[in-house]
Amino acid sequence: MKLEEKIRSKSCKIGVIGLGYVGLPLAVEFAEQGLAVLGIDVTEQKVKDVRSGKSYISDVPDDILTPLVQKGRLIATTDYGVLNECDVVNICVPTPFTANKDPDISYIIVASEAILKSLHEGQLVILKSTTYPETTEGVVLPILNKSGLKVGKDFYLAFSPERIDPGNKVYTTKNTPMVVGGVTPECTRLATLLFDQICEKTYPVSSPRIAEMSKLLENIFRSVNIALVNELACFCERMENMDIWEVIAAASTKPFGFMPFYPGPGIGGHCILIDPYYLSWKAREYDFHTSFIELAAKTNENMPYYVSHKVIEALSEAGICASKARILILGVAFKRDIADTRNSPAIKVMEILRGKVAQIDYNDPNVPEIEIMGDRIRSVELTEGLLKEVDCVVITTDHSAYDYQWVAEKAGTIVDTRNVIRNAGGVKARVFKLGR
Repeated sequence: MKLEEKIRSKSCKIGVIGLGYVGLPLAVEFAEQGLAVLGIDVTEQKVKDVRSGKSYISDVPDDILTPLVQKGRLIATTDYGVLNECDVVNICVPTPFTANKDPDISYIIVASEAILKSLHEGQLVILKSTTYPETTEGVVLPILNKSGLKVGKDFYLAFSPERIDPGNKVYTTKNTPMVVGGVTPECTRLATLLFDQICEKTYPVSSPRIAEMSKLLENIFRSVNIALVNELACFCERMENMDIWEVIAAASTKPFGFMPFYPGPGIGGHCILIDPYYLSWKAREYDFHTSFIELAAKTNENMPYYVSHKVIEALSEAGICASKARILILGVAFKRDIADTRNSPAIKVMEILRGKVAQIDYNDPNVPEIEIMGDRIRSVELTEGLLKEVDCVVITTDHSAYDYQWVAEKAGTIVDTRNVIRNAGGVKARVFKLGR
């Protein structure tokens, strides 16, 4: 049976390399639509968890994962050898950057070399990991070409960027349009047909590089606009009677030409933080310098330092020596109501303050334990006694589980980086906000 027939009949077997924040939701979506899925991950604990129906991704509830595993629709393994059974292989591996902010695509290379060993006629390979333009054609394709098979005829290769927004209850893999760009028109057609099985809408483009660049544009758009309001917040703080939050609220009343973004302690996660550097690295190959984009990234990366300085100032105004102070961080996930701590600005704030204050504790209802500079630290229980004992509470992640009015009534000094304590005038605590 040809690949197209297998896709239309949902009899094709789907491989997903990397069962993380992108790969596991994708694997579950395919399995829910009745396709057989083989998930591959090098982390044995993740494989064990999936096999037992236990999800480590907040967007994939156990009650959805467990039945799929029990019915055999989703099988997890550490063995790359199962790729030989797959008609389609999705690459969903991490793409971090190095200490010098250069792209690290080593995981993509390892996955591509594993696919090469079992690449066979009629197989479709789709790269979904966020990366710089020309990765699909310049890195993955040369590896697969070693098989002697011809792309677009014997096997098919495409790029389709992940658009996962952790914690988003409205937009999921199913109802977020899927951009697809193949190496050849036939590659695009088959990849589009595949995602038509699980997505409400697909959007084919002319090439992988267009799809790769579209993903970077989406995230750099956010990076630049967040940097804008972060810089304005710092400026507003130097002026008298200037509240950036009120400014944004006023500007947001314009029904056209404006989209609100908000300041904060920095940016986290994978894409928004990393993507600007992937693009700037690639741009240098063409003697082009993305100065504007890099400046925005640097502005956002400086925010944890700005917040840390604000904490020291708040302690000083309260008459407390920083070196003797005890700090409580509220929320260490990189965004609201999730457990994901990748590149969390809250953790960066903790690292900066660690050598400047006597003690740092944290509470996060979604994150029981974190690592700070090699040490494992557990979340402390949020009690009235704790709020009264600490010298400063720093609100870094605005989880909806927190009762901020209660926190403001019990704490002495608060640095609110998310503007969640809006009625500070009627509470006991001294509240310090960003941009006012």
